[in-house]
Amino acid sequence: MASSLLALSSSNSLLSSATHPRLPLRHRFRCNVVEPLKFHNGKPYFPLLTNDPAFPTFLSPNSHFQSDPNKNDTRLRIFSGTANPALAQEIACYMGLELGKIKIKRFADGEIYVQLQESVRGCDVYLVQPTCPPANENLMELLIMIDACRRASAKNITAVIPYFGYARADRKTQGRESIAAKLVANLITEAGANRVLACDLHSGQSMGYFDIPVDHVYGQPVILDYLASKTICSDDLVVVSPDVGGVARARAFAKKLSDAPLAIVDKRRQGHNVAEVMNLIGDVKGKVAVMVDDMIDTAGTIAKGAALLHQEGAREVYACSTHAVFSPPAIERLSSGLFQEVIITNTIPVLEQNYFPQLTVLSVANLLGETIWRVHDDCSGGFEPYSTLGID
Repeated sequence: MASSLLALSSSNSLLSSATHPRLPLRHRFRCNVVEPLKFHNGKPYFPLLTNDPAFPTFLSPNSHFQSDPNKNDTRLRIFSGTANPALAQEIACYMGLELGKIKIKRFADGEIYVQLQESVRGCDVYLVQPTCPPANENLMELLIMIDACRRASAKNITAVIPYFGYARADRKTQGRESIAAKLVANLITEAGANRVLACDLHSGQSMGYFDIPVDHVYGQPVILDYLASKTICSDDLVVVSPDVGGVARARAFAKKLSDAPLAIVDKRRQGHNVAEVMNLIGDVKGKVAVMVDDMIDTAGTIAKGAALLHQEGAREVYACSTHAVFSPPAIERLSSGLFQEVIITNTIPVLEQNYFPQLTVLSVANLLGETIWRVHDDCSGGFEPYSTLGID
């Protein structure tokens, strides 16, 4: 009798598994890389999850399996800090997940309080928090979020840092200077992070400052995809590095942009209190110049370079950058008419008062979301169609 019941139970379980195969969550919520977000007059779309046809398909409510009862049974959790909640929401939408519930507040004396509103025991936790201005506030918030997850027994904690503040302080240029990038890396590691996911670090050596794995992805595919959609003849393009330090970045960008020619803006200061001498290496006469940099802070370098390109006969000048820090007086310089278009990404949120007609904001949510899936699944990003993700 017992053996027959055991046989019946086994047959029922086999029938159940045959009828309802247990697919990994990754495959049930698999999304295709879709078209980049389209923006008008520099104002970005935010994932309001409406039926507006202007929204890309991956932001529509029907783009994921909303009716799946096991949707929230995953061991993957995504939490957002207060630095860029819109980007975190877009990442969650792309992945077919909901943002984790978290309580973040400031006390009257400025201290930060963080409490997770759901269990993360045994989960892979991803904390989306760029350390953009105010850098110190956002960095401290990230550290406290990491500590809260560690004390809540999270299995793995990944700090998703779309913009890594203090990245420019990566070496000593004068005596008795600090290397703040290494200090920040130590803080994140000691707080309890197991991995870091960063986008377009200012310099590659910053990855070596961490004693934990770092996945470094590039925003180039997003910007390249957008430029490819524009009606610009490849013979008219020239990629320009605004300074000598960005030549390697501009060269890699030019190779993927139909192997376009390269030009370099060389600026030299002959001495103290002497004006900079701007020289152009390369030919831009009658061409469309695409200036490439990792970030735009005060826009002084890129604006002076654009003025030189116009003097040398460039027909149009485009500025492309992953991180829009936009410290004053960047907006005045960028909106002065030197640029046909200023193309940035949403690694740093753009304030409403900083919009101007030439500004175009592209989303890196798909890029970061796909990378998170691959890190979670322990697979690489080095094969088609994601070979341009830059992760290994």
